[in-house]
Amino acid sequence: MRLYDRLRRLQFRYGARAPRRLMTYLVGAMAMVFVADYLLGPGFGISISSLFAFDRAAIFSGQIWRVLTFTILPPDSSIFFMAFALYFYYLIGNTLEEEWGSFWFDIYYLCGVIGTIVSGLITGYATNFYLNMSLFFAFAVMYPNFQMLVFFFIPVKIKWLAIIDAVWFLLAFLLGGWADRAAILAALANFFLFFGPSFLQGVRQEIKVRKRRAEFNREYRKGQDRGNRPW
Repeated sequence: MRLYDRLRRLQFRYGARAPRRLMTYLVGAMAMVFVADYLLGPGFGISISSLFAFDRAAIFSGQIWRVLTFTILPPDSSIFFMAFALYFYYLIGNTLEEEWGSFWFDIYYLCGVIGTIVSGLITGYATNFYLNMSLFFAFAVMYPNFQMLVFFFIPVKIKWLAIIDAVWFLLAFLLGGWADRAAILAALANFFLFFGPSFLQGVRQEIKVRKRRAEFNREYRKGQDRGNRPW
């Protein structure tokens, strides 16, 4: 609980300044990079994704922006799958933020980013795929029976998708190289931290307090409305 208590003190000091709707901005940036690649690639041979990708040698040579810009790279796939993936990131990110609050969601994502950067600087490999999947696993734990329309028309409960992805992650960890293993562990460090027994207890308590506060505010506003009525 010690780490949680320290973060709780940070929340009291800076929680009101925490960026809100972080995933909305990230998804919007991914969409912009995709559109830029689509427009500039065929005619001009310019790839924004290549300029933004994590590259340890390029970072050490002065292209510092690559330390962070890899987080806004869109999925390297067809436009249909990309649209579904961005919608999915938007859904799970904003839902988690509504449940946890902006401060805790930002901390969760930041821990994954830091872990991925450190791993990338050590091994030379970093991707935002595992980072974004850490959000998915958190969402699956919080809402296991949430029904998702895969590719917008196939209804599947989130918990089954999470189990399939967890098996795939395990195989990738066992069969992949050390760079892949480090990337997986680093990106999922936030999940293991937040859903560890002691830390999870503190976060759950925080959620209960927020819900009670919101319920009190609703009841208070109802009382104020009844008090202002002329009849």
